[in-house]
Amino acid sequence: MRATVVRRTALSASAVTLALLATACGGGDEKGGSDGDKAAKGDTAAGAPAAKALTAAELEKLVIAAADLKDHKVTEPGKDEVSDPGTLSVEQAECEPVAQALSSVPTGKPAASVQRLVTLESEAAKKGMPDLDGLSEKEAEEAMIDSLDITKTMASLRSYDADGAKETLAALREAGKKCAGGFTMSADGEKQQVTKVTEEKLAVGEDAVAWTVGTKLDDTTAETKVVVFRQGTTLAGFSSFNIAAVTRGETFEQPTAVIEAQEAKLG
Repeated sequence: MRATVVRRTALSASAVTLALLATACGGGDEKGGSDGDKAAKGDTAAGAPAAKALTAAELEKLVIAAADLKDHKVTEPGKDEVSDPGTLSVEQAECEPVAQALSSVPTGKPAASVQRLVTLESEAAKKGMPDLDGLSEKEAEEAMIDSLDITKTMASLRSYDADGAKETLAALREAGKKCAGGFTMSADGEKQQVTKVTEEKLAVGEDAVAWTVGTKLDDTTAETKVVVFRQGTTLAGFSSFNIAAVTRGETFEQPTAVIEAQEAKLG
């Protein structure tokens, strides 16, 4: 998703939390690696016509919808919720694919693309800001952070002609290995440091890469879950962020329900 926008949201939410507190309290094994080099299911035989990318209309029918997910909100992202690919720059060129996946902008040369913003709120977050009367400062702080327990996932489907999807995923995997120690990037006019790219194990689709990406922006550290899997000529990408986890400095789980729902629709 638009990393800078979401991180700004987290920073603003944290600031509101502190201000209100001051007032209230008086103060699977991954299907990657060597397996990723194997021929995928459904590959055309030698000499057969090259695989065709799905059209945007076809992707619209396959992208996850609210009916596919329980307790999740699914919307088409607005202009202020997506990053402009033209503003993305990376100091280390070999790390650009990771920055693109993190920012939910196209990697490689897709023929068509669609996106959805998926939001999951905890029960506490659904209730909104809590009543702090009678709570200690620590209890009030925890209640406020609980109300920010919201996971936002930018889900993308992108289709590629011929072997474009396989090649793009291979480039992502290689970039993740080369850039595990971090790099510097800029998106939407804001510079941020990627502090680490940690590989995770996730068996999904015909091939997949999964990372926890650590970032630092304005002295605030955060983690984003990034997953890209391939099904035929299509790549499904996910970039997820949890506001409460950032505030607490904690990790959070991959949005498996979202990923599995998209995998099921792609077949």
